[in-house]
Amino acid sequence: MSSEWGRIDPDGTVYLRTADGDRVIGSWHAGPPEEGIEFYVRRYADLDAEVKLLEGRIKSDSSGPNAVGEAARKLREVVPSAAVMGDIASLVTRLDAVLGQVDERLAAKRAEKAAAAQAAADQKRALVAEAAKLAESTSWKATGERFRAIVEEWKAIRGVDRKVDSELWGEFAKARRQFDARRRTHFAEVEVQRSEAAEKKQKLIAEAEKLAASTEWGPTAKRFRDLMAEWKAAGRANRDADNELWQKFKAAQDKFFTARSEQFAKRDSEHSANLEAKQALIAEAKTLDAAADPDGARKRLKSIHDRWEKIGHVPRDAKDRLDDQLAEVERKIRDASQANRTYTVTESPLVIRLRESVGKLEARLERARSAGDTKLVEETEASLVTQKEWLAQAEASA
Repeated sequence: MSSEWGRIDPDGTVYLRTADGDRVIGSWHAGPPEEGIEFYVRRYADLDAEVKLLEGRIKSDSSGPNAVGEAARKLREVVPSAAVMGDIASLVTRLDAVLGQVDERLAAKRAEKAAAAQAAADQKRALVAEAAKLAESTSWKATGERFRAIVEEWKAIRGVDRKVDSELWGEFAKARRQFDARRRTHFAEVEVQRSEAAEKKQKLIAEAEKLAASTEWGPTAKRFRDLMAEWKAAGRANRDADNELWQKFKAAQDKFFTARSEQFAKRDSEHSANLEAKQALIAEAKTLDAAADPDGARKRLKSIHDRWEKIGHVPRDAKDRLDDQLAEVERKIRDASQANRTYTVTESPLVIRLRESVGKLEARLERARSAGDTKLVEETEASLVTQKEWLAQAEASA
């Protein structure tokens, strides 16, 4: 595959056509030969653009000839051996022309400008370079203050050629306008983001106010935690608006959690009283003497059991312990009663234990539902299903 300025052989070798003959500049295996030629032509276009840039810069009075000359000399060293497809000789000629213009500019500058004028111009060029860097800054307040300070420094510099001074001022003013435009755009975007954040938070407040009166303590508390995470993710509104929105959201949140705390405190108080009542029943049950009066012990135990069920819930950490203590008394009375009988058909001990287990699990399930403990509800329901299946099998086998 070949073109005006080069070719690519079937083995991938890339050649550049020059006045001195074809020269190998690389190899191509990344795709079709057409794409390879396009690649090397584009590389030539890049060099051509750099030369054009230098040609444009050297024609501009505001460009420093030293910088242009340095760039042109570096490019002049690279171009003759560059791996590109194009008129290399033309680029060399144009670069030589640029370097010639650089020499002319330097000579004219040395002849025309005094040392003081040169120093003053350099000072202003430095301010322009700084302004160009500041134009991309995001430190809005500090950079705005620095631009104002540069203006005062600029006014204090004297002796610069009027034309150069005007052009440099134009570059400085352009950089400052760019910064001002970016700053206005930034704060406009910030305002939009803050408005969006305020809108999101209004919706969160509306939901929080609906939830504030809920008595589904567990699920609602979880939802409030989710709302708080969404609140943080929403970002900030304007300072005054954000503070006002937060107070509304917090008021709804506090209303719910205060009500929950009061309910839990009331429940804990009731549970504490219930604990004392059940402890008293256990103490009463322990006084029963099934050996001396089996029938009386059973009747009194039934009365204790009826009163036990009417008392209600106790603190969760005491429930199983109390149930076990009462069950122990019941077993002792049952064993003593059986010892006094000559022969009596009684229920299987396994059936009795399973019934006790089912009763405990049902009580636990009720407490878990009241507390809104979803995880405990699921675990207890699963255990209760299993225990009831075992009880049914045991009763059928008895």
